[in-house]
Amino acid sequence: MQWVDIGVNLTDRAFAKDRSEVLERAWQADISQMLLTTTSLEHAHQVLECCAEYPQRLFATAGVHPHEARHWTADSRKQLHQLCNEPAVKAVGECGLDFNRDFSPRPAQLKALEAQLAVAVETGLPVFLHEREASDTLLPLLRDYRDQLSGAVVHCFTADQKALYAYLDLDLHIGITGWICDERRGSHLHPLMRDIPAGRLMLETDAPWLLPRSMTSKPKSRRNEPAFLIEVAHCVAQCRGESLAQLAAHTCATARALFNLPNPA
Repeated sequence: MQWVDIGVNLTDRAFAKDRSEVLERAWQADISQMLLTTTSLEHAHQVLECCAEYPQRLFATAGVHPHEARHWTADSRKQLHQLCNEPAVKAVGECGLDFNRDFSPRPAQLKALEAQLAVAVETGLPVFLHEREASDTLLPLLRDYRDQLSGAVVHCFTADQKALYAYLDLDLHIGITGWICDERRGSHLHPLMRDIPAGRLMLETDAPWLLPRSMTSKPKSRRNEPAFLIEVAHCVAQCRGESLAQLAAHTCATARALFNLPNPA
């Protein structure tokens, strides 16, 4: 079995001292490919340097996270266009709306998101979306762009059935993380897993965050890493009534199709 982790923050400082070892553990755990998330344009170059070390296994997004939206300028769109020409860049993002923390003013979040959706339309790349407590605002905006977008994934989906159905009605993809393994706040996701059609579902760790609470042996650091994707997979497979092999097959095929990833050697 092979797995694709569509959301890894590999350049986070939590991995600064042992990034190579983290990758080796991921390969040993049959994580065949990863999409490394970018949260700012300045951060993108460090992500691309990692991708260059493993050109068939590591790929990247390029964009500005809603937390960083206040830094979006007139030159940001030009910079993003240039980054989207890089072969390793497979999606625009991580972009979206976060009304939970509001680290950037909401008008700034909307301005940066609309600009990035426009770049995705112009480049033909799919969109890697972040949404927290903002689905009522995000959905109308996405409807305006959806026919022009090649595709989009709602990364780290944590919302309710209403939001899920609305995203699926727009033919969006859904990313599931270790949030589903958290009995305190993620159990509402369990019955929703059967509602996500094969071909729309993908798995991610969002490492180094969201360490699955269901792990019986947790690292003392509480740091998540790509090798732990299998814990997410176990929970999702159980909720869907699928075998791990079935889940691996369709989630990997979906990720490779949406992000135009090569079949690994």
